[in-house]
Amino acid sequence: MSVSGKVTTAFVLGAGLGTRLRPLTESWPKPLLPLWGRPMLTYAFERLRGAGVRRLIVNTHHRAERYESVFPRHQWGGLPITFRHEPVLLDTGGGIRNIADLVGGETILVHNGDIVTDLPLGPLIETHFGNGNEVTLALRSSGGPLCVELDGSGRVTDICGRLGAKAGPAHLFAGVYVVGPPFYERFRPGEIMSVIPVFLDMIRKGARLGAVVIDDGFWMDLGTVAAYEAMNAAPPLGEWHGE
Repeated sequence: MSVSGKVTTAFVLGAGLGTRLRPLTESWPKPLLPLWGRPMLTYAFERLRGAGVRRLIVNTHHRAERYESVFPRHQWGGLPITFRHEPVLLDTGGGIRNIADLVGGETILVHNGDIVTDLPLGPLIETHFGNGNEVTLALRSSGGPLCVELDGSGRVTDICGRLGAKAGPAHLFAGVYVVGPPFYERFRPGEIMSVIPVFLDMIRKGARLGAVVIDDGFWMDLGTVAAYEAMNAAPPLGEWHGE
């Protein structure tokens, strides 16, 4: 099944404070730190463009002016970028609700700005539409905290043991997910909230929170100075072209 054109807008999370990466993030937002000579989040841009995304939205908060200096024309690699500033940091869920007016009734891809990965996005998009999910998470079998429980039908049954469910091996939440329009309405405008409590509420109520395990490709969270420095010292991850 071709997934090209099924999801054309992506929301890249760029507003975090980057506290674990201080002092590197005192003057720069974490996703703009250089990785192999390029801003870190442009690797996410490249993967999203390859999956059919044609418009990028990035939320900003800490050192927001740096995004304007790096992307003065509000575009990258032929894709327009809309920056949505958060004067008060809204967390992941609040950030998604804060762009609802920009995406209308679209299904979007959400991508953390501080991970570097080349995991294929096609299976994630295909699973989302094929299973009729409201939200679909990309999971991995290793590489970090294994917190997400998944049953045999591809439904998420627990996160970090909060609900006491035991459906099988736990998985890493890769920080990449597909979100359908009903999810935006699970938050109040201006609400400061993570997506995790809302995911848990969806599980309790039997809403369609699904997932797919994608172990192909590389994945790394660059949230610490040690991880960031180690990645910069390693050979670049593939070849890509951008602006």
